[in-house]
Amino acid sequence: MVTSDDVFARLALEHQTVFGLPPIEFIALANDLGCRYIAIGLTNGPHDPHGYPPYSLREDAALRRRTIAAMHEHDVSISLGEGIIVRPGGDIRRYATDLDIMAELGVATINTTSMDPDLPRSFDEFAVLAQMAAERGIGTTIEFAPSLTVADLGCALAAVHHVARKDFRLLIDIMHLVRAGHTTADLASIEPTAIGYVQLSDNTIRQRGAVYRDDTIDRMVPGTGEFPLSQILAALPRDVVIGLEVPMLAAARAGESTRDRARRCVRAARELLTDLAAADSPRKGQQ
Repeated sequence: MVTSDDVFARLALEHQTVFGLPPIEFIALANDLGCRYIAIGLTNGPHDPHGYPPYSLREDAALRRRTIAAMHEHDVSISLGEGIIVRPGGDIRRYATDLDIMAELGVATINTTSMDPDLPRSFDEFAVLAQMAAERGIGTTIEFAPSLTVADLGCALAAVHHVARKDFRLLIDIMHLVRAGHTTADLASIEPTAIGYVQLSDNTIRQRGAVYRDDTIDRMVPGTGEFPLSQILAALPRDVVIGLEVPMLAAARAGESTRDRARRCVRAARELLTDLAAADSPRKGQQ
């Protein structure tokens, strides 16, 4: 029999979904909604429609201590650390202190991508970063998006092959996957162990905003858009964390609370995962 733990244990609430909610409150919200994980950056992001006070886990050691205590209290951990990006002319080694802080916070995996148009250089920087993270007991994922240097699944797989480490894997953001033109067959062709993390959201197939970024910060509750989420989830490995990265800027600006938006996303994700577990059960019984 499929239990709620089997179905929901992999859900993470992501920092873009809560738009700058400070870490202690973020952890409490994740616990209240039944999520065991959060994904977070070291500072609040550029969008703060609710006017939350700014914070810095990088600069504030006392906040880090309180954050660690809150995670212990609520049995919530950080599944993904964000904010480490390859930039033109930058040296990825400058993130060494950030990686130390993420290790202190118990971050399991960091995510990276590139805004440097020099793809070979980006690949080499990924390799350096993966080694630095591994020295601190942290895995690394690579994210692709049509607006980034690593624009599609093929390029991301090339990066994984270049780095050639078991702890350097793909992050599949379902919005970017669909908008890059990929299918469930593309996902099914990937070795499952190459996928390290999934970010779940929904949207229209065609771009709505004037620029791609407009759509990335104003997504839709899973199941309310046009993405074939059930088929995509069925093609993904069953042992990876599924992060709810569903920033809804228009709803936030219209006054919907962070809690209410997050609750809608969690409820929808649970429905999708319940259906997935039910579909898996007959196949297991036939084996």
